[in-house]
Parts: sequence; structure tokens; C-alpha cells
Amino acid sequence: MKSNETVLITGASGGIGKELAILFAKDGFDLVLVARSIDNLLKVKNEIESMSNVKIQLFSKDLSKEDEIVSLEKELNAENIQVDYLVNNAGFGLFGEFAATNLDEELNMIDLNIRTVTHLTKLFLKGMIERNKGGVMNIASTAAFQPGPLMAVYYASKSYVLSFTEALSNEMKGTNIKVTAVCPGATERILENVLICMNQIYSKVE
Repeated sequence: MKSNETVLITGASGGIGKELAILFAKDGFDLVLVARSIDNLLKVKNEIESMSNVKIQLFSKDLSKEDEIVSLEKELNAENIQVDYLVNNAGFGLFGEFAATNLDEELNMIDLNIRTVTHLTKLFLKGMIERNKGGVMNIASTAAFQPGPLMAVYYASKSYVLSFTEALSNEMKGTNIKVTAVCPGATERILENVLICMNQIYSKVE
């Protein structure tokens, strides 16, 4: 069991983020859970509190917006919360042919999948280096290993996450800081969206 250590998890209101929060709580880590929906975060908090006795703090933030990241940092500092471990899990994908998809949504995806990961890692890695202890887990994807027609920007963004993580892992050699990329396959939600997209494409062909 760990003690007196805190992990910050983004995108913690469901899916992989929620499951990671449960696992960290079982190991005794205090939790800082960040997502847009406070209602969903509260559900996760209640579920974890029913099985673990750890401190859980919630922050409702849209991390695709830089000012929300800045406000998160200020609130953490105001409450003297030290982030010992960071899990960059927040992200989303967009399905469809690149020429037809919405540009604003794709730029928002780039902000969340790439810029936010970079910004948060920069914020918290410095403290880890000073303490010579900690870790960063970046949720990439099997999409990081190849181009992805019909999800071109998403696949490219996950390639960034993987490359960025591997580089930082090399830079942290000789320290007690671990930087890790997790590359899960398709989740149930992603598969559902792929089927919808494929049906749309097939209907065009017909």
C-alpha cells in the first residue's frame, strides 16, 4: 500500500480514466480527478469511496482550453496539493473523411490530445525532478503505430503522445521518475463509432 502520495488523472469521469482511478485507490493513492462533467466525477468518487478510504478531490475543467489548465494549476497550489503522479488520459477521436470533418472539432482534439498532455506534463514533471520521485503515464493507443484513414488527426495525435513519452522516458534515465505510454486497443465506444462511420461510408457507395 502506498501512502501520502497523490495521482492526478484527467478524463477520470468514465472509461479508462475511471478504471485507473479505482486501481490507484486500491493501492492507497489519494486522487485528484479532472474532467468536464462534475456529475460524472461525483459518481466515480462515490463508487471509489464505497471500496477505498482515500482522499478524493474533484475538478471540473475543460482541459482543451488553456485558461482552464491555468485555473487548475492555481487551485491546486491554493489547496497545497502536490501531484506525485500524473495520468494524461483525457482525449477524444473524430470519425470521417478528413475533407468532410469539422475543422473546429479537430483543432479542439489536437489541443486536448497533444497540447494538454504537453502542458500538464511540463507543469508537474519539474516538481517530480526536484523530488527525484514520481511518474507520468500517458494514454496513447495502438493507433499511435500507424496512420489511420477516417481518423487521420486522431491517429496522428496519438503518434505524438507515444513519441513524446518515449523521448521523456529516455531523458528520465538515471532518475527515480518513470514515464510510461499505455497503448490500449479499441474500446467498446470507439468500435461503436467506427461501425456508425463505416455504415455512413457504405451508404454513400450504394
